[in-house]
Amino acid sequence: MPAHLEHANFTVSDPAATAEWMCDLFGWHIRWKGDAIAGGHSIHVGTDAHYLALYSPDAPQKAKESSYTTVGGLNHIAVTTDDLDALETRIKARGFVTKNHADYEPGRRFYFHDSDGIEYEVVQYD
Repeated sequence: MPAHLEHANFTVSDPAATAEWMCDLFGWHIRWKGDAIAGGHSIHVGTDAHYLALYSPDAPQKAKESSYTTVGGLNHIAVTTDDLDALETRIKARGFVTKNHADYEPGRRFYFHDSDGIEYEVVQYD
């Protein structure tokens, strides 16, 4: 039996603000929020089956290098949609800038960065 990805945990500056735009744009909901084991605060946001754990330590530090050149760095998070164009319109309305549009097998996609510099890929499969 194969394993299934349940969640990913990454650091953001403001878990509540990040969870709010994710719920609005992706149709997700907050599954849990509270104090983190190692200090700081976490919010779990996603679907009933999968989620992202948004963590903020007591004293967050800004990233110093590109995640694409750092071993162990987070390169991007991908979500799928049934209507790429409609979701892109909503993402732009939230003030995010979309880029790197591509149309290749197996679908169309674009990318955007949030206010923490985390890159998101949005894909619509044919």
